[in-house]
Amino acid sequence: MVRFHVSGPIPNPDPGTYTPPPFGVSTMRHVISALVINEPGVLSLIAGLFSARGFNIDSLVVGRTEDPNLSRMTIVVSADENTLEQVRKQLAKLVPVVKVRDFKGAAYIERDLVLMTVSIAPEKRREILDIVDLFRGKVVDVSPDSLMLELSGTEEKLESFIDLMAPYGIEELARTGVIAMARGVQKSREKKDAPAGPKSRKRSLDAPSAPALPPS
Repeated sequence: MVRFHVSGPIPNPDPGTYTPPPFGVSTMRHVISALVINEPGVLSLIAGLFSARGFNIDSLVVGRTEDPNLSRMTIVVSADENTLEQVRKQLAKLVPVVKVRDFKGAAYIERDLVLMTVSIAPEKRREILDIVDLFRGKVVDVSPDSLMLELSGTEEKLESFIDLMAPYGIEELARTGVIAMARGVQKSREKKDAPAGPKSRKRSLDAPSAPALPPS
């Protein structure tokens, strides 16, 4: 499976299936990681599960893992806890999905990356380079009237950098979307706290594809 990124809201294909959260129920940002089997239709199956609930997916990234048979999907979504918990359970039941985790409350590292081309006047070049150095970014291409800049970090860091660059004139911008992994201390804690018992079932690479689940 090749790397794939969706940035920005993914509209609900069937607005009639969406029930807004009750008044007073707050939504939170969740970063969800799903380890999936490489097979056709997995991306649309999982994205459809979220959109059927009316969620706007802020970011969706798919990339290869250490196992050539598996890819990791990282999904950033804002939703109320109760509804998202139902989606997580349905997601874990899909045949192509090997493992699902929500990083809420966990120690983890997330990264996003941005490339942008900024218009530059000679008298402003030093100002821009100082800002790039402050954010620990890189200049990856130079032309007489523009600079191409690279920066990685959290979404908040990238948004702040983009806001500072906007007055200089952003000609073009591209972002990879969020990827995330648990910190080593978090993995050690989970292994220590894991209850004894039978191992979780393994998903077969030859298992038949699961039908799309209807919204509940």
